[in-house]
Amino acid sequence: MLKKFLLAGGASLLALGTAQAADLPRRAAPPPVFTPVPVFTWTGFYAGFNAGYVWSDRRREAVTGLITDPIPVGDYLAALGDGTRRGNSGGFTGGGQIGYNYQFTPGSGIVVGVEADAAYTDLRRRSATTATIVGFPDFPGVNDIELARSTRSELSFLGTVRGRIGYAFDKFLIYGTGGFAYGQATYASALDIGNTIGGFTTFPTASITGGYDKFLTGYAYGGGIEAALPTDNFLNFFRSSAVTFKIEYLHFDLGSRNVIGSYDLVPATGTPIAATQTRVRTEGDLIRAGINYKFGSY
Repeated sequence: MLKKFLLAGGASLLALGTAQAADLPRRAAPPPVFTPVPVFTWTGFYAGFNAGYVWSDRRREAVTGLITDPIPVGDYLAALGDGTRRGNSGGFTGGGQIGYNYQFTPGSGIVVGVEADAAYTDLRRRSATTATIVGFPDFPGVNDIELARSTRSELSFLGTVRGRIGYAFDKFLIYGTGGFAYGQATYASALDIGNTIGGFTTFPTASITGGYDKFLTGYAYGGGIEAALPTDNFLNFFRSSAVTFKIEYLHFDLGSRNVIGSYDLVPATGTPIAATQTRVRTEGDLIRAGINYKFGSY
């Protein structure tokens, strides 16, 4: 009897302890860990590549005078047409760039920077003109004067050092740019002059040649748009903090040069004689796409 009483009492105490434990407040679960998403900034150094198209419809050649014989300036320009010629040419351009941007406020805000680039340009132009001056009066015994003029111009490379300023909408940037431009330009011209005496043409009686191959300087300006791509995209070969893609337009002007054409009569006298003066201007436009690898903070 006593044993049964003790067992019943123990069971009651156990049930009472379980009920009290159920009434105790439970421990709250820990809050989830918050990981802030980094805010994108354009600040940092970058380097990349570009490719596009370069063209010129303002590559002017203006004959400003014929300094001496063999042909007076009026007859020369009248026979070959207007003394000012505008050349159209275009071709591929490709190269690389480096630069640095600084963004005043991460996310959206003003971005300033500086960029230097150098690119190959396939900007070449050739032209040829022929004409005949019938019954040329200033050369006794000469029936006709035959003229053949050819020119060749080339811009083999173009580089710039420019400032940039724009406004960023998070990962999208609109900017304007302008600064110093330089390039290697070649120009050559030849005017072959022949005559007809007694039914026979002697060609050339004189050949007037001139040109240059020079490092030219000037300016460039333009603008573009640029967008940041996800860092895990397949273009991120160098594991940079950001990869950006841009489309850019530039106008460049490397100035004007005077070219003096000189000649030796046949047989040569040994002393070239100044004959023509031509003013040559080198300018053009380009549009290109580029990819940049940014190194620095995200």
